[in-house]
Amino acid sequence: MELRHLKYFIAVAEEKNFTRASERLFIAQPPLSRSIQQLEEELGVPLFERGSRPLKLTQAGEFFYAHAQELLNKSKELKAMTQRVGQITKTLSIGFVASTMYGKFPKIIRLYRAKHNTVDLNLIEMSTMDQLRALKEGNIDIGFGRVRHEDSNIRRIILREEKLMCAVPIGHKLLDLERPVSAQDMSEDNLIVYPKNPRPSFADQVLNTFRDRAVEPKKITEVRDLQIAIGLVAAGEGISVVPRSLQGMKRDDVVYIDLNEKHAVSPIIMSVRAMDKSIEIQDMLSLIYDIYDEEGIPHTKESL
Repeated sequence: MELRHLKYFIAVAEEKNFTRASERLFIAQPPLSRSIQQLEEELGVPLFERGSRPLKLTQAGEFFYAHAQELLNKSKELKAMTQRVGQITKTLSIGFVASTMYGKFPKIIRLYRAKHNTVDLNLIEMSTMDQLRALKEGNIDIGFGRVRHEDSNIRRIILREEKLMCAVPIGHKLLDLERPVSAQDMSEDNLIVYPKNPRPSFADQVLNTFRDRAVEPKKITEVRDLQIAIGLVAAGEGISVVPRSLQGMKRDDVVYIDLNEKHAVSPIIMSVRAMDKSIEIQDMLSLIYDIYDEEGIPHTKESL
């Protein structure tokens, strides 16, 4: 059994049609059909129900598909990790969500560059869900995001839980309360959430903060990114719930108010490939914990 057999099988299973699968793979249909037949002969069981339209997997085929996908993903991980180990100049590609730029992420990157100047860092802004795909495809080595999402191919370390705050325009009525605000206090405003896509995202964390307390915002506006959300807040179009670190985004027309809701937090999560225990990634995690210890930031230490 070869990796190409797995790749061919997965294409047919997902397309449910040999013609479409052959077009997707850029190969002729006869050799594709022969490869699937050879795979079935080697396994000794049929993987597809012949004659069904669209093509259906047998019970054995369903089982094989789940594990074939995992094996193919692991082969991509292995390729990416081996390439990095073999490089004369070490590189780390890092995906990050925009909100981390207002917290400790810039300091982490700056100190890592200074301490490990032989490692070339490549930074790419992307959503948490895009980070997971990029990790499995070998396009990045580390992801810094906020969304909890389980994947057997990904090792996820919750670095810390960051408190949420309410961003309001200058002169907003919530400022008259002169105290931390609740979900109920915020419910009469237009709630601006981000990002609109892909989902799940930080937007869902914010909306769940309200749902968990049986509070329904009067109006919800979904926007593409953090900068647009804060810009709309400044324009008086509504309010937004944001991580505490956004206080670093200095604006004269936006004020940040504490929340008095328990467990209204957003995690900062470091994601890596499950098998990747390279020294460069271990050094990154150690540096993060050193910074947290130095600045007295609450966290729980984990190892790769």
